[in-house]
Amino acid sequence: MTRIRLNTPLTEEVLRNLRIGQQVSIHGVIYTGRDAAHKKLVELMDQGRELPLDLTGQVIYYVGPSPAPPGRVIGSAGPTTAGRMDAYAPRLIERGLKGMIGKGARSQAVIEAMKKHGAVYFAAIGGAAALISKCIQEAEIVAYPELGPEAIYRLVVKDFPAIVVNDAFGGDLYQEGRKLYSRE
Repeated sequence: MTRIRLNTPLTEEVLRNLRIGQQVSIHGVIYTGRDAAHKKLVELMDQGRELPLDLTGQVIYYVGPSPAPPGRVIGSAGPTTAGRMDAYAPRLIERGLKGMIGKGARSQAVIEAMKKHGAVYFAAIGGAAALISKCIQEAEIVAYPELGPEAIYRLVVKDFPAIVVNDAFGGDLYQEGRKLYSRE
């Protein structure tokens, strides 16, 4: 299967062409964020305050990178379980977030938000944190440095490998994969 090159920020035109199971290579700026950062973002939204980044068309990678060893821009940077962000993701998708990268299945509420607002969820390969970190060319903290590895980082990535797990039409690779092996 040919890998599809995606440049960030993501557009509606690009999202309409993505389907579950497709392999992608992400290039450009993505942001990091885990549950603590998501909680802070939603709290700001609830208070009617400005967010520290414009989410429009952006991709958030669910990762808490380890410190950078000498000569590297970042340490290991493997995906964390996406379900931990499910309480917050629909609000961020509504605000313009177009892509999320993690591992594991998403809740029905997140899938519905992706369908309604046109967003996608990508899986990154768990257990390949050291390899994935080689795709990251730049890393800088842009918000919540007090959260340590859970701060929001701005990453510049090249050839970041991922697979479309949930597309903007409600497709779910995990569900479709299970059907292939179901005896019913």
